[in-house]
Amino acid sequence: MSAVLGHHDHAHGHDDGPHDDHHAPTGWRRWVFATNHKDIGTLYMMFSLTMLMIGGVLALLIRAELFQPGLQLVNPELFNSLTTMHGLIMVFGAIMPGFVGFANWMIPLQIGAADMAFARMNNFSFWLMIPAGLMLAGSFFMPGGAPAAGWTLYAPLTLQMGPSMDAGIFAMHILGASSIMGSINIIVTILNMRAPGMTLMKMPMFAWTWLITAYLLIAVMPVLAGAITMTLTDRHFGTSFFNPAGGGDPVMYQHIFWFFGHPEVYIMILPAFGIISQIVPAFARKRLFGYASMVYATSSIAILSFIVWAHHMFTTGMPVTGQLFFMYATMLIAVPTAVKIFNWIATMWRGSMTFETPMLFAVGFIFVFTMGGFTGLICAMAPIDIQLQDTYYVVAHFHYVLVAGSLYAMFAGYYYWSPKWTGVMYNETRGKIHFWWSLIAFNITFFPMHFLGLAGMPRRYADYPMQFADFNAVASVGALGFGLAQVYFIFFVVIPTMRGIGEKASQKPWEGAEGLEWEVPSPAPFHTFETPPKLDATATRVIG
Repeated sequence: MSAVLGHHDHAHGHDDGPHDDHHAPTGWRRWVFATNHKDIGTLYMMFSLTMLMIGGVLALLIRAELFQPGLQLVNPELFNSLTTMHGLIMVFGAIMPGFVGFANWMIPLQIGAADMAFARMNNFSFWLMIPAGLMLAGSFFMPGGAPAAGWTLYAPLTLQMGPSMDAGIFAMHILGASSIMGSINIIVTILNMRAPGMTLMKMPMFAWTWLITAYLLIAVMPVLAGAITMTLTDRHFGTSFFNPAGGGDPVMYQHIFWFFGHPEVYIMILPAFGIISQIVPAFARKRLFGYASMVYATSSIAILSFIVWAHHMFTTGMPVTGQLFFMYATMLIAVPTAVKIFNWIATMWRGSMTFETPMLFAVGFIFVFTMGGFTGLICAMAPIDIQLQDTYYVVAHFHYVLVAGSLYAMFAGYYYWSPKWTGVMYNETRGKIHFWWSLIAFNITFFPMHFLGLAGMPRRYADYPMQFADFNAVASVGALGFGLAQVYFIFFVVIPTMRGIGEKASQKPWEGAEGLEWEVPSPAPFHTFETPPKLDATATRVIG
């Protein structure tokens, strides 16, 4: 469907079949040839959940090896493969596709669009992920085993790996192409297909955060592609970009990688901010405090994310001037993030709050993400970071931001919107069990890692001396508990709602929720907003 249709031309959605304007296709064709944003969103989420489980199994193997000193289960080479593939699969296979799934499902509903702008490109961008995911997961079975250079794929290790490294590079290229296509789709949909009367500053925060995230993705995915392509030519075509023996520089790889990698961190957290900004006002029964400042803070984070990359590199021998610049820039980026946290707390202040599962996950997110932010500020200070670099303190920090950040926000979003997706209310008791089980197990796993890092335990080591044994044992037990909590989530929350087991959901199951997505029936019909909705002054309700 053309992106430049006038507001009234896209009343009739794209065809799903030759004469199939209003009926959902059935059977395997519905999914393989899916062009409906809801179906593609569902596919993305299924893929994300599958990769989360695969990445989780790798994490549990890592923790099982570290349960006590000595080599238990795996040799050090396989251990390095596990840490590398756990990182790659979780970042590129679980977190990013999960948020794209939310974007596909919710953005057209939130802005009153009939569908995404480029329906067939949407289908293509999803199906590209399947071969890439298979290549990543299957690299363990290639000669020499999976890549073992760390998820950052630093040279010179990447130049010494077996053939699986090439498969990994190819998979990353495909995933990058998928991300860029998805981002173009999201930008065009948001800019060209909003319902008449919905100005940019009346859009839901989730649509705003994704608009900014999509621009970030388009800006940085080619940078990653360049870095891994140079790695590939170093490996096979005689170039020496990163090989010191030929005059190359491994530190140059780090600069290029982190110029991608730091905006990437915000790509994984901005959509989470958007989800939390939808949920907190709904359960506080108040409008979001400081909407405009939220939009500006999100934009500021995106812009500043491009000038902080080398805070990952304080130990590479950069001059003190460089260290100071990146230290101050990193501290500066904490300000817009703090604005967001202040706004969420101000939204809750004196609201008539109730604590259903989405709100529990949202409050849990704010609490644990703030802790992760403070540990990040500590790592931002060059003299302290030189001590903490590559220790378990860093592992603790980024898991607090990415697991308790991105993943908790996705859980919150699932509980919040799943009644609209499935037409069935999840079981509230089970949701609360999932929340408390996840929160407690998560903290048992990652909180001790701060102390391991402060005591000097390096990350990515398969063995360690006796003085680190107790905290590692605690962390491993917590990790098993956290993994089981997610299995519980799938079997006792997700599968029953997908099978339609449970109380029927009303059109607007949450009393305080606002937005166009609550103006359509539950479950949301296959085609929504075939004629653009007429909005009230707040752009959150349909008139007539």
